[in-house]
Amino acid sequence: MGLELASNGTEYYEEMVDVDYSDSEVVSYVRDTLKSVSQGDTDRYNQLIGVMHYTEGLAPDEVALLVTSLKALSGVVSSVDIVLHEALLSSIFGMSMWNYGPDVMDALVELIKSLAASNGVFVDSCLDMLVRNFMPPKSFIGFLRQPRGCARKDEVLNRVHSALTDIAYLVPLAPSRLLPIILKRMPNMFDNEALLVMYVESMLRLESSAIGELIGSTMIMAVVDRLVDLDVELGWDEIIQEDSSKGIFHMELEDLEEAADYIVKDGSEFSKGTFCGLNFGGNVVAEKLDSLMVLTCQHLESCYDEGRHTKVFDTLLQSFRVTILNAYKSKFAQFVMFYACSLDPGSCAVRFANLLSDIFLCETHPPLTRMSAAAYLGSYLARAKFLSSSLIAYMLKRLVGWCYKYIQIQDGEVKTINPQVHRIFYSGCQAVMYVLCFRMSSMVDVPPLKSQLFQMPLEQILRHPLDPLKVCLPSIVKEFLRQAKAARLFTQSENFLFSSLLESDSSKAFGGMERLDMFFPFDPYLLKKCDRFIRPNFVYWSMVRTTYDDDDEASSEEGDDDVLSDDAAARSFDEHDIDLDEFESSMNKMSITPRTSSKHGLTGGLRVPMRMPAKIRPSASPESL
Repeated sequence: MGLELASNGTEYYEEMVDVDYSDSEVVSYVRDTLKSVSQGDTDRYNQLIGVMHYTEGLAPDEVALLVTSLKALSGVVSSVDIVLHEALLSSIFGMSMWNYGPDVMDALVELIKSLAASNGVFVDSCLDMLVRNFMPPKSFIGFLRQPRGCARKDEVLNRVHSALTDIAYLVPLAPSRLLPIILKRMPNMFDNEALLVMYVESMLRLESSAIGELIGSTMIMAVVDRLVDLDVELGWDEIIQEDSSKGIFHMELEDLEEAADYIVKDGSEFSKGTFCGLNFGGNVVAEKLDSLMVLTCQHLESCYDEGRHTKVFDTLLQSFRVTILNAYKSKFAQFVMFYACSLDPGSCAVRFANLLSDIFLCETHPPLTRMSAAAYLGSYLARAKFLSSSLIAYMLKRLVGWCYKYIQIQDGEVKTINPQVHRIFYSGCQAVMYVLCFRMSSMVDVPPLKSQLFQMPLEQILRHPLDPLKVCLPSIVKEFLRQAKAARLFTQSENFLFSSLLESDSSKAFGGMERLDMFFPFDPYLLKKCDRFIRPNFVYWSMVRTTYDDDDEASSEEGDDDVLSDDAAARSFDEHDIDLDEFESSMNKMSITPRTSSKHGLTGGLRVPMRMPAKIRPSASPESL
């Protein structure tokens, strides 16, 4: 069939060049060719189809014929019938712009736009053809690594996106028709990495275009969904093997030693306290996820530069609630939120913290969702270098306040400890202790923050018969109590049985008396390429100055960028020049969703927006719980 069509195309060319046709005469000739089909004469029609099958490696005269034919068809689109000329349309829509030079691409794009504008029945096929050109044929993958391949990519995609914009202008309903086509054509997580990245690149390009006003939010959410798909596919067994009996803080420092001599390709050393990229050699899923994370972070950065960050962040918050928060064993996709917050610490970072705390405090959400929100909030407050001390103190006050109200309701009703029944309470307690492991020293060195911390009813909560110190993860309990004792956080410390608590059989077991299926989602980021976006904004355990660390000189020798110093925290507080009462008042005025009432009054009428906590096997990430 192909040889026959090629031969017919040659005859068609010879007939066309026998006479020196003007442009209008060529258009008339092609129109007659289309009309002849209804009369049973298909010879010239088949020859025209044969010309559409010309591909790469064309001679100059073949290129000229193809360009002429495409231009002529653009002038007679009103004569094209979706039924009579199905074979011709199939050939046109099956053409890949990647196979042609600029002249053919321009003529083909004009034909596609003309067809879309001429009749609504062609719109979906035209859009589908353009979307398929988001990616080249698989034979081009190697070619794309060459300079000529990069140039061809720009030539094709610039024309594709320009055509989509023009069609959206000519056909107002086109964007709504385009959306399902893009989602349907989106490569799955098992497709080639280069093709997947290129397709997502075009999706994000659409989000920032004029069409993005209509479909941009769905593009962002679809990209986040694919990140989560890849993330969940990447099991912890493929990441790292560790001794789960060790404390999470100890394990992070151990991995620091392993990473000390590791050099990134660009020649820069990994900073103290990370083990990024050490366990992913050759992991195809990890490489894809890392590449898409880089692409997404770059897009967020450009949105910030263009002044669109707040709008995009609204979509990210929605996507987080719907997809990431409830994702099982999500490990890296959530760092999109982390990076987005780092770009706007004064607004977006605060909104994310409010969202998490509101979800935890809301009784209408499922227990696992609230536990997940507590894990996210604790990890976020501990790890985000860009958060103000006043915000951290405010969030701790909310968590501690809820926990205190909870034990007041339980007074007189606790006969035995049942972690399953009180799992939300324990998740809140664990989040508070985890945050204070990272932030206690910086808070006690700032008088207003120290005053607020010491006024929190932590001792009453921890000494309650529910006994969170026996249920929460032992490594966190041990580190928290060690710092609390050094800071003299408890007024009755002489009666607080630190030693017996730490030596109890129940606290030695991983997860306490019963394993809490909790995790801390912002553990150190392990993917290599995207690490450059996360590292400057991330607090590693090795950077934390604890309350029991008296070796100031040793800490200062690590450099200003590597140590989360008390002075830095004080400056953070002073620079904001915020009175704590005023700050709390301003936070209470922030609203994400309408106020929700509470049966027991534990939420205090707080605003409530909306994951199953990840079950981390013994081979979990060093800091994952």
